[in-house]
Amino acid sequence: MSEAPFMIVERKGPVVIATLNRPDTRNAITEIAYSEEIAEFCASMTRDLTVRAIVLTGAGSAFCAGGNVHHMAERKGMFAGAPFALRNTYRTGIQMIPTALYELEVPVVAAVNGPAVGAGLDLACMCDIRIASSRARFAESFVKLGIVPGDGGAWLLPRIIGMARASLLTLTGDMIDAATALDYGLVAEVVPPEEVLPRAIEIAEAIAANPGHATRLAKRLLREGQDMKLAPLLELSAAYQALAHHTFDHGEAVAAFLESRDPVYRDE
Repeated sequence: MSEAPFMIVERKGPVVIATLNRPDTRNAITEIAYSEEIAEFCASMTRDLTVRAIVLTGAGSAFCAGGNVHHMAERKGMFAGAPFALRNTYRTGIQMIPTALYELEVPVVAAVNGPAVGAGLDLACMCDIRIASSRARFAESFVKLGIVPGDGGAWLLPRIIGMARASLLTLTGDMIDAATALDYGLVAEVVPPEEVLPRAIEIAEAIAANPGHATRLAKRLLREGQDMKLAPLLELSAAYQALAHHTFDHGEAVAAFLESRDPVYRDE
């Protein structure tokens, strides 16, 4: 019998809830197939214009424990092979995830229900908004295993919490609690454990209440703006705005506002 999917995907209107489903390994990302599954999920979400927001969470007690340390010790799975082969495994395996999530224009809310460690922290950083359980813990712990962030953490983390704190977490590998993560700006909110998924869904639904084309383009502007000067960003903004003005849903939003009624969007 084939292994169950790594992700459980549920639909709630325009909101999709994706759950990493390996609670026995604390949702560790250990197989290339897992990375492929996440990448394909992102591609399918991009194709489906009726999806307006995504919630990403983990089954069981952890959000994601990163790589499987037992597999590292045994040099098996994604950690097998000589240096050149291992480098290629990273490039064609787990590095598909940051690329796929970066290119995904649908807003993603991470419901960090428990520890997010190593690649698990980086996965949370790939999301647009992070809501943490008070039981969540965070660590950029690669150096404690004698390795480095291999999936984009060195690019992601400084952009979220600044170079000084990113350096502190990356070079010590130390764990921080949810309150510290909130203080650092790593997460937007900290809530009781039983509220983390409902709160993430609530935020996703608030996003999904807006026209999907607008939130997708706005997310793209935020992403591109991280590496652009003001002038080219303004040019891109003008182009996106011209597209947005000529959508059905823009017209419907304006009409609903003027008529004091709820809009009915068609994702067009």
